[in-house]
Amino acid sequence: MTQQIVDSKATQKIHVGNIPDSASETEVRALFAKYGSIASFERPVDGPKKTAGWFAYVSMAPADAAKAIPAVNGQMLGGQALSVSEARPRA
Repeated sequence: MTQQIVDSKATQKIHVGNIPDSASETEVRALFAKYGSIASFERPVDGPKKTAGWFAYVSMAPADAAKAIPAVNGQMLGGQALSVSEARPRA
């Protein structure tokens, strides 16, 4: 699949939770790449430990995100079911 550059203003941010420590960025990206181009990927680092956290944010075109969210939600990765939903702005 050819990677396309997607305008960040026209993207939907997706929250991906319950990611096992052992999962790599490549593994998580692969789950979403099946549904379209990924504009950005963020996996915050746990402060003191400097390890990847249990969640990430994936940004995709809204139409691609609408397909990816229900398809990836509940999929198993490293023995854990992923929790995938539309990211909500902080209150």
